[in-house]
Amino acid sequence: MDTKKFRIDQHSRLDLSDLSPDRPDSADKAAAAAETAQLLTRLTALQEVLAAQAKHRVLVVLQATDTGGKDGTIRRVFSAMNPQGVRVASFKAPSDLELAHDYLWRAHAEVPGNGEVVIFNRSHYEDVLIVRVNNLVPKNRWEQRYEHIRHFEQMLADEGTTIIKLFLHISKDEQKARLQARLTDPTKHWKFNPADLAERAHWDDYQRAFADAIAETGRPHAPWFVIPSNSKWYRDRIIAQILVETLESLDLASPSDPASLAGIVIP
Repeated sequence: MDTKKFRIDQHSRLDLSDLSPDRPDSADKAAAAAETAQLLTRLTALQEVLAAQAKHRVLVVLQATDTGGKDGTIRRVFSAMNPQGVRVASFKAPSDLELAHDYLWRAHAEVPGNGEVVIFNRSHYEDVLIVRVNNLVPKNRWEQRYEHIRHFEQMLADEGTTIIKLFLHISKDEQKARLQARLTDPTKHWKFNPADLAERAHWDDYQRAFADAIAETGRPHAPWFVIPSNSKWYRDRIIAQILVETLESLDLASPSDPASLAGIVIP
């Protein structure tokens, strides 16, 4: 699979309606499942070396509309990694303490350290998404934030962080089906939030906000990948390959045996 077709690292303007959220008709579920399993095995090995070497830092930004599949992606793909070297930072409504600081303060505090993979479940991008759609700050303020974010991510990259940004692209009909599934199945009632319906009423506004954020901040050092996500198994297949390719592009190497271990005999 050529993952470059999902990648956006420089774009003057983007319309998400031009990008299909569906899997291609030629995609085979059984084959994709087998390939995903192989990729996750490889991912496990790569992440072990990443943690042992303690040199690189990897930040994965997950963004999507409500029901887009952020939690499912974390559960189904990132579970292949050792939890000792992976951390999930979830960005919900900001606390009073967070609101007392600049909007990047809480994000910067969660970025990965050496040898660590950190997944942002939602992220600093909420401050050009929900803030924009719900008119929480004036337009001139959220428009300035694109430049702030570009500089923030450039600084992280310059300091050794590899950044992968994933937008899980689903259709409005698929969102409706997933919301309905949460209502129909009593075991999923805990996942249903009536507030999601209010946000769904702004579907078109969110699509424009996501498109602008991706176009404004996709850069070679911090690319976006727009992942067709109506089919969860196809989504997982793509993301697993992107992660493997990203880690393989780093100069990963297991630490050499320290000389101090020479001659040690275990009694």
